[in-house]
Amino acid sequence: MQIDELVTAAEAVLFASGEPIEEIRLAQVLETEQGDVPNIITLLNDRYDEMGSALTVLKLEDSYQLSVKLSHGEFVKKTLETKRNTALSPAAMEVLTIVAYNQPVTKSFVENVRGVDSSSTVNSLVEKGLVTEAGRLDLPGRPIAYKTTPNFLRCFSLESLSELPEIPRKSEQMNIDEILEDNLPKEQ
Repeated sequence: MQIDELVTAAEAVLFASGEPIEEIRLAQVLETEQGDVPNIITLLNDRYDEMGSALTVLKLEDSYQLSVKLSHGEFVKKTLETKRNTALSPAAMEVLTIVAYNQPVTKSFVENVRGVDSSSTVNSLVEKGLVTEAGRLDLPGRPIAYKTTPNFLRCFSLESLSELPEIPRKSEQMNIDEILEDNLPKEQ
């Protein structure tokens, strides 16, 4: 197949799928080498840019997905907004952070870190498609482990988990006394 045909075929496959497709699977479908896939995707994105298209292909870890550019996301959101999505609560963001940095984790692990029951928050994140089951651990009770999803990467504009910011070391963190000291009025 010629390169133009590969680019067009990749576009068709990504469009029809609607979900992320692993690079190795895309190579198999296109009957090309896996190493060719990034170049094909680059050419496809270049075409979209030249045309001023609202589309782009995102790389999500080892997968690719056809998507709308962020600059056009609001239009799509307004159109598809049948069930209003609410912003994540501070508790949900906290749980999502724990899962993202420590995955795979159990609800029990999340609750130990937070110090409060987190079952409903984890379930809510699963419903929103940000967290998914990652299997069961070989421990008593066979607890379910959770991990982030490709949707998590998309929502936070990350290509992979390696792009998460580093957690500050304990020595770099401020304690409450330092915060209070910095914010109290100075005596004259």
